[in-house]
Amino acid sequence: MLTDRFRRPITYLRISVTPRCNLRCVYCMPPEGLPAPRDGELLTNDEIVSFVRAAARQGIRRVRLTGGEPLIRRGIEDLVREIAATPGIEEVSLTTNAMLLAKKAPALTAAGLTRVNVSLDTLDAEKFRRITRGGQIERVFAGIAAAETHGLTPVKINTVVVRGVNDDELTALARLTVEHPWHVRFIELMPVSNAQEWGPGFPADGERYISVQEMHARLAHLGLEPAEAPRGNGPARTFRIPGALGTVGFISPLGEHFCQTCNRLRLTADGALRPCLLMDAEVQVKEQLRAARDVSPRLLEAVSLKPAGHELLQQRYPEARHMAQIGG
Repeated sequence: MLTDRFRRPITYLRISVTPRCNLRCVYCMPPEGLPAPRDGELLTNDEIVSFVRAAARQGIRRVRLTGGEPLIRRGIEDLVREIAATPGIEEVSLTTNAMLLAKKAPALTAAGLTRVNVSLDTLDAEKFRRITRGGQIERVFAGIAAAETHGLTPVKINTVVVRGVNDDELTALARLTVEHPWHVRFIELMPVSNAQEWGPGFPADGERYISVQEMHARLAHLGLEPAEAPRGNGPARTFRIPGALGTVGFISPLGEHFCQTCNRLRLTADGALRPCLLMDAEVQVKEQLRAARDVSPRLLEAVSLKPAGHELLQQRYPEARHMAQIGG
């Protein structure tokens, strides 16, 4: 079992399978997107599977595939199948913008995918198009319906809350959980290479952040009650509107520090192992994988580098990568 120096067991691996995305969300990517990966820059499916097998032997039990947008990666179903078949891996999940989910849900389920998280920051179609720089909200709901039909549940809805953009929709988004068994999680905006201007009609840097405490205050009229967290809820603190089928969660890297329970490592699409989402420290594993060398020492090194917590409150922000290059 992997355990860091603060006695936290490390059982969860998030893998970014591509930095590319078919959307350009304002808080995640520059409008022109990111440079296309060079030939040979990204890990192959075989290399990712090799790493997962090594990690599983060390105690990793859950894997989440992220991006960019993971469903645009060629052979994603094959990758899911290989990871799901790895001895020791108990769950394979995926975070997606759902643009391709309706098409791919049947094959992903057959491959062994357990469940999905879907990014959805607004219920307004025009606002969705502006936030994502071109996305179609009806495809998101078609993807969610397909996930439910094929058993990729419980469906979690991830909403990044931005002042002056979607904070007026907190109640409407939370009320989705009344009639649907969905788990809506409100996420504080994280300062990860997104301080640039987002374009006309969007707030300036310094005016975008809204704390989890303010979110709670805005939703007080709903009578939220503490609730048992759904499977795989990670750092979210979970509540329920009385009588609702689903839950409302809050993920708050700034407002309510959650690092004390961190159980994860992150592998980037180009083969860097990150001990912490919100710090730039990385351990390279691509060369070891391509030389068929044991990556266990690099795993142990990454775990040893996990900090007690991030340093956002000291205004030390990660700058080396955009969120799409890390996987969130």
